[in-house]
Amino acid sequence: MRRLVSILTFLIVTLMCGTQLCAQELTAEQKAQIAEQRKVVEELEQQLAEDEKRLKEIKQDKSNALKRMNSISRQIKSRTTLLTRTEREIASIERNISTNEQHLKQTTREYEHEKQLYAEMVREAYRNHQQNNYIIYILASRNFTDAARRMANIRAVAEMRAERMQRMDSLKKSLDIQHQQLALRRHSLDSVQQKAQQQRKKLQVDVKSAERTMSQLSSKEKAALKDKMESEERLDAAIDALRKLTKGNKEGASFSRSTSNLNLPVEGGTVRRYKGNMAEIVGRKDAAVSSIYEGKVVEVKRNRISGQYDVFVAHGEYITSYANLERVTVEKNAKVGRNQKICVIGTSVNLTTMQPEYKMVFGIYSPNPKEVMRAADCFKKK
Repeated sequence: MRRLVSILTFLIVTLMCGTQLCAQELTAEQKAQIAEQRKVVEELEQQLAEDEKRLKEIKQDKSNALKRMNSISRQIKSRTTLLTRTEREIASIERNISTNEQHLKQTTREYEHEKQLYAEMVREAYRNHQQNNYIIYILASRNFTDAARRMANIRAVAEMRAERMQRMDSLKKSLDIQHQQLALRRHSLDSVQQKAQQQRKKLQVDVKSAERTMSQLSSKEKAALKDKMESEERLDAAIDALRKLTKGNKEGASFSRSTSNLNLPVEGGTVRRYKGNMAEIVGRKDAAVSSIYEGKVVEVKRNRISGQYDVFVAHGEYITSYANLERVTVEKNAKVGRNQKICVIGTSVNLTTMQPEYKMVFGIYSPNPKEVMRAADCFKKK
């Protein structure tokens, strides 16, 4: 008799403390991020297809090596960017698979636990039925009220058994769904990994083609190619327009031409000489780019020629420019702090080796258009 009461109490507590289903589904925000990521990748793939078609047409003209070289270098840059984004997508899928596997193991453990509890309930119900324990339990009542309470307890046990059966069905369905989701993600991973492998092979072919074509160019043609590519990165026109917007800006107004000993905007980066007010800063893949000083973001735009992003920050009436960027994390008119991350370094092509690299073009501009400032002079000297 006491056994029946203790089992009833145990079952009530167990049911109340049951764990929740843990089927892992992507949130709306995650789905939106994946959709946006896929859109960018598709745009890059389309751009590459057009570049390949245009390059094929150019190759037929053997006399125009300079034009062919320019097209190949752009293709290398686009393919490197696509490969970087594809590898980022692979990492995202792998994280999702890992999370799904953890939830699948948890749901499997919960399902097995529910099966054990249900089996115990069935065995106990059979023993009580065979031994007429339920009748004895009721006949042992002290009065009619006690008898009604005991009958209600017996019904409660039967209802809990039915509820546990329903819960087992629900867990089984959840397991089936999670198995399907995991299979889909693994299939997606295989597909994306194959794409990445194909892009790596094509990139190697592009680089070799660029090296051969570059060796055919004269010194004059090489200089012309470098000037053309550098002109695509110059931001003079944009700076002239932004100077009007920075009049009277108070954010970061303590900045001046004598400000120095600042951190490089790319952690672990190296500075290369560049023309005018600018400097090239080369870093590792996915390196964060930070604002060198507190200020206000006066413009964020996508470069029409390179397809990368440019960010302009005003420090008082001085302006710093950060060009050839990916994954910008700030918006126009946002206030930024010193050393605050604003984006990720973008891909480029080293015209000396024709190898892909990760580079940002940094510039610093005085309120006086005629004043030339060397961008590298404000950084810490090593």
